[in-house]
Amino acid sequence: MNKGSKKTLTKLIIAVPLMFAFGFALVPLYDVFCEVTGLNGKVFQSEYSESLIIDDGRSISLQFISTNNENMPWTFQPSKEVMKIETGKYHTATFFVKNTTNKKMVAQAVPSVAPSNAAAHLKKLECFCFEQQELLPGEEATLPVKLLVSNELPSNIKNIILSYTIFDITDYNDESLAHHETGME
Repeated sequence: MNKGSKKTLTKLIIAVPLMFAFGFALVPLYDVFCEVTGLNGKVFQSEYSESLIIDDGRSISLQFISTNNENMPWTFQPSKEVMKIETGKYHTATFFVKNTTNKKMVAQAVPSVAPSNAAAHLKKLECFCFEQQELLPGEEATLPVKLLVSNELPSNIKNIILSYTIFDITDYNDESLAHHETGME
């Protein structure tokens, strides 16, 4: 083995464990990033929704923001940009979505909550973000979000921003999509 090969092999032997360790470090790094930036995709779904109902809530503002990933051509927007809600009570918001292309597409919405310390108090009981959304060419839909903000929300929080980014996750290698795009169904 020549000197150059030994040097390359040594670098690879060092690089592989470092990459492996970095993979494990990504989860805590993501948590720190979310805490620092206020971006937070961690919204909790409750299995025990009845225990969340509390009678004496307070009024807060819930703002909805929708964003399309750069490669997503769909129309995607909240039905209402701001809702006045009361903590401790169920509320339903909706988003309008339309496939503006001439092909069947599949999308996935990723939520984020700001401020980040409000995320633990926002319970989604039903959300379009829990499932992939498949729309045919020109098809449109109204997508619901049923949620509750607990009364334990810190009193200094008067406004929560619930943001969704929608991504194209269509598998363009899927046989049914390939035939649909060419019209060979």
